[in-house]
Amino acid sequence: MTEQRLEPGDAAPEFTLPDADGKPVSLSSYRGRRVVVYFYPAAMTPGCTKEAVGFQDQLKALDAADVAVLGISPDEPSKLAKFRERDSLAFPLLSDADTKVLHAYGAYGEKKLYGKTIVGVIRSTFIVDADGKVEKAFYNVKATGHVERVLRELGI
Repeated sequence: MTEQRLEPGDAAPEFTLPDADGKPVSLSSYRGRRVVVYFYPAAMTPGCTKEAVGFQDQLKALDAADVAVLGISPDEPSKLAKFRERDSLAFPLLSDADTKVLHAYGAYGEKKLYGKTIVGVIRSTFIVDADGKVEKAFYNVKATGHVERVLRELGI
């Protein structure tokens, strides 16, 4: 079963999730600026590391364009803290352990992995505009080349 997918113009589902230090981070606290919200299956795995490091490498350009980045996975904060330290990630990594936010964004459901159908996190990225609306929604993205595509969509 696949969740309802978000489309440009939809209100981005609101959330408050713990970061790697267990501190609550809310999407609403970013109102007034654009936010890249990306969902990834598991911290410290090869594809997720490539994607996170890709965003980290472009953080200066994103900051200069007043765009925030939030990475969300079902990992516990303690694992996110290890991921942040290991790869020197300077943007918030948020824990959605009960997958409620993943479901709200349609980023959880059936997917293919090595030819098998499984249920899990669908690697997805959303650009949320300054008013909290979905500007772009990307589902089933590949880690390689994805950050560059997001930058192009942002006009950076």
